[in-house]
Amino acid sequence: MKIEQLPAEFIAAAPVLEQIEAAGYEAYFVGGCVRDTLLGKPLHDIDIATSAYPSEIKAIFKKTVDTGIEHGTVMILDHGQGYETTTFRTESGYQDYRRPDEVTFVRSIAEDLKRRDFTINALAMNPRGEVIDLFDGMTDLNAGIIRAVGDANERFNEDALRMMRAVRFASQLNFTIDPATIDGLRQNAPLLSKIAVERIQVEFEKLMLGQQPVPALQLMDQTGLLMAAPVLAAIAPGLKQLMTVSTWPLTTPATVWTVVAVTNGWDHQQINTELKSWKLSNDLIKLVQAQRTYYQAAMTGTVDAMVSFAASEVIIRGASAVAQLLGHSFDETSALQQYRDLPIHNQRELAVNGGQLIQAGLQPGPALGQALKQLLTAVVTGELANETTQLIQAATADEEN
Repeated sequence: MKIEQLPAEFIAAAPVLEQIEAAGYEAYFVGGCVRDTLLGKPLHDIDIATSAYPSEIKAIFKKTVDTGIEHGTVMILDHGQGYETTTFRTESGYQDYRRPDEVTFVRSIAEDLKRRDFTINALAMNPRGEVIDLFDGMTDLNAGIIRAVGDANERFNEDALRMMRAVRFASQLNFTIDPATIDGLRQNAPLLSKIAVERIQVEFEKLMLGQQPVPALQLMDQTGLLMAAPVLAAIAPGLKQLMTVSTWPLTTPATVWTVVAVTNGWDHQQINTELKSWKLSNDLIKLVQAQRTYYQAAMTGTVDAMVSFAASEVIIRGASAVAQLLGHSFDETSALQQYRDLPIHNQRELAVNGGQLIQAGLQPGPALGQALKQLLTAVVTGELANETTQLIQAATADEEN
């Protein structure tokens, strides 16, 4: 098969492959970029595989960077773009069920493709758009099937993360997993415990933000993947509540983790502890905490001016998505309007600061901070106008009393 209308990214990179070919070697676009092109999806990364060894690539191009030369990967710098180019290779000895103990460079594209995870990812394409399909990946792509290349047990023993990738691709692409590959998931699920949390987290988020996360979660439960890794087992009770939902409005990692927190009944401190075990950033954890706080207030009818002030439009929309997913009523439009109608939206907008209060006679210290807090609350709740003179008068009157 030949792709007649190549995406602009391939057209820009084609001269790099042609230069490798002109030097007497083979070069192909490989993996996800070929798959996504055939599916009509936007490209994220361009990966190139070649029969040229790293030293030979460096001899062909003036500007290269050794990004993973021990595994055969060199970045070629061309017209302001960087292209990761990896030598055809075979791999052996996966003692940690993730990375090969030994990498051997080869000259055969067939040897390289047969080590890949799934048939839809074992596709290659030359710079002229001609697709190399040695494992019926095109057939599976057209049928919407995730199938391991060769023996699923071997592929999952080589890299146990591939099991999470299988269910993630099923969710992202709305594909089904073929029976032999599902059997491989079931037999090898315990190996997922060998994989670093950070790797599982990336795949889990992509799964939860895919087209069909519910069937993917059900499959994880049926195959034992859901209980295989400690971090997944810890959130399994909440995830099982999601296996029957009919609407899935989650679009951000923060909403994913807020749903996880809510369905597992975590409080503010538990969110911090549990999400740190997933190696999530402090900023993301704080956003999840804020979304969960607003969600709980909305569900109990206690969203007053101060709760709204502590939120943001992002937080409110996130809480709304969580409520929608869990089948609860939430008037997002009214909630957003309540937030927008606040006289101020952060402390920086308060018309008085600590320095001005000190000049007015207040003493530095905890009492000053308390005075500012009281003024902020009074402005947010509408008790006082956000006007400097009025706020100073209120603060000094309280001080005198």
